[in-house]
Amino acid sequence: MSDNPSRLELLRFLERVQLQQLDQTRRWLHVEEQRQAELAARRPPPPPPDWVIQLGIGEGRPPMAVHVGVCGMAGKRVHAIDRAQALRALTEGIIPCPMCRPDRDLGYLG
Repeated sequence: MSDNPSRLELLRFLERVQLQQLDQTRRWLHVEEQRQAELAARRPPPPPPDWVIQLGIGEGRPPMAVHVGVCGMAGKRVHAIDRAQALRALTEGIIPCPMCRPDRDLGYLG
């Protein structure tokens, strides 16, 4: 009987080594994902946008109203917009929120 391992035995050994390396890599990935999550939790949230546009329900989600970025009446279907976009939306007939009055803050007299 030969002391030399067969090709099949060598391949099985290689497979075990690679599985061990894969397990180690997965542990490293898990540790790094936890570290990234902890870092993200420590970061302050981004500031709210200056202006948002409230979107409707359904296909195409048409714009419904312009709000100041911190307005609680805007709901969850909002999209951040800049000052020029907010003014354009108002001039195109999108209503300003009657609670936060973005038209007043924008200086829009329309």
